Amino acid sequence: MKRTCSILLAASSFLWTAPVVAEVRPHYGGTLRVAAKEAPGSLDPGSLAVTGPAGLTRVVFETLLKLDDHGYPQSGLATSWQAEPGNQRWRFLLRNGVSFHDGAIIDANAVAASLRAGNPNWKIVPDGNTVTIETDAAAPQLPAELALERNGIFRRAGNKMSGTGPFVIAQWDPRHLSLKANDQYWAGRPFLDSIEIDFGKDYREQLTMFDLGKADVIEIAPENIHRSLAEGRTVINSEASKLMALVFAEGPKSEDEAHARTALAMSIDTTAINNVVLQGGGAPTGTMLPNWETGYAFTFPIHGGAENVRQERIQGRRPPPLTLGYEASDPTLRLIAERILLNARDVGITLQLASTGAVDLHLLRTPLSSSEPHVAMSELAKALQLPEPKFSNSSVTALYSAETSLLHTQRVIPLIHLRSAIALRANVHDLTMLPSGEWQLANIWLSPEKP
Repeated sequence: MKRTCSILLAASSFLWTAPVVAEVRPHYGGTLRVAAKEAPGSLDPGSLAVTGPAGLTRVVFETLLKLDDHGYPQSGLATSWQAEPGNQRWRFLLRNGVSFHDGAIIDANAVAASLRAGNPNWKIVPDGNTVTIETDAAAPQLPAELALERNGIFRRAGNKMSGTGPFVIAQWDPRHLSLKANDQYWAGRPFLDSIEIDFGKDYREQLTMFDLGKADVIEIAPENIHRSLAEGRTVINSEASKLMALVFAEGPKSEDEAHARTALAMSIDTTAINNVVLQGGGAPTGTMLPNWETGYAFTFPIHGGAENVRQERIQGRRPPPLTLGYEASDPTLRLIAERILLNARDVGITLQLASTGAVDLHLLRTPLSSSEPHVAMSELAKALQLPEPKFSNSSVTALYSAETSLLHTQRVIPLIHLRSAIALRANVHDLTMLPSGEWQLANIWLSPEKP
């Protein structure tokens, strides 16, 4: 997909890099200590239970292709690829001289078996050093889809999983992951000797660990980005990389219900939520994908006009009370849910908060999974259990049409696009973050920390 130069420049400006001391050169050795909030239920790339920092599994399980800063496919475990006319059948040439961590040579059969596990609807045929993938319909974004973290290539032997990446799993449980350098990595040994990651640490715990010198890299909540900078920490942040939205379990069943949902969307003061609760850690939005990824988000209205709400409410009868669900362990989501409840009450819509059980709509915070907008839209819809978007082609116009159709189902009310951020110690170098919020861990190195 071709995008304008201004969009490319905007996207590239969102890639921040930790400052490097000019007189210190990269060198080998050291252990990077990371603290993270989400505890993965699995490290299996194809498992929906994989959570934690975006990009974490890439240092273990590599993909056939990867995306550059602008969302364009680059070689990975595949060195070249081409599509037959119609973009329904693709052929990928595998890189030579690559081994799994257990010593087995990567071949077309192993790649095909790995991809079949997470993509049962694809017809995957191994042949020598190539893999052919055939889809049910035209798939012009298949290279970008293969770059998704969930399509990491792995080999399973008993209870052990091996990848091909620069780090090997040394020990893992849901609270801690130990990674050690892969001395036989095909692209050269990484600088670090190991990475130690503690999971299940809320933002306050992470900050305490960081200030006590027990963690080198921590996550920063969107509402704490400005504070962390003001307190002198080195912070790297993406632009919009997560969508906060209200998602309904099903579509409206009547005209009155449709008018009520429109009124609810208009009533929510997302500007106040962003400025007060999130301390400017995001940007109010009327779209699912952020403007840096599509270039058109600014054309969608951001709701909040009281007069428009009153006019919309006149067209429908007072709706029955609705239950609004949110993640009970997230105090920020609770504050935002309470503000939405008050905004709704002002226009005659009654919401009742619930952290458990069946609800009518959820307040969700969902990360983007790709820098390629068509793939990002499809994956976002899947994560939110929305209808699958339909693209007539790979153009921005087709993307705009698909997103408009999804919004017209009134299953989702986009609220705010959130930034992702991390704080790192001064001796951590070359840790970068893509515009989508994905961590780039492969090339990190540590310098001696000044006393």
